[in-house]
Amino acid sequence: MNIFGSVYELVAKVPKGKVTTYGALSKIVGVDPRVIGYALHSNKDPENIPCHRVIKSDGKVAVGFAFGGPQVQQKMLEKEGINFIKGKVDLKRFGFFL
Repeated sequence: MNIFGSVYELVAKVPKGKVTTYGALSKIVGVDPRVIGYALHSNKDPENIPCHRVIKSDGKVAVGFAFGGPQVQQKMLEKEGINFIKGKVDLKRFGFFL
């Protein structure tokens, strides 16, 4: 399996109402977090590979969210029950780390 396939397989495991981070995925896959972002930006199946559930390690959404921008990503997460406080997700409460 290639790097993108590995990323997609991991992201597909993140359940509704939870998030993971670019950094956490990069440690598992063994690549720079930017490669994770590039893979997610290239995601052709966002319904089955929920890239909106991947955020920055500081709890913020990504500025370059490919499917509508950061406001759309935040709204998608809020619809899943994830709360934002001062623009950040509480990773202790909502984090899902493989």
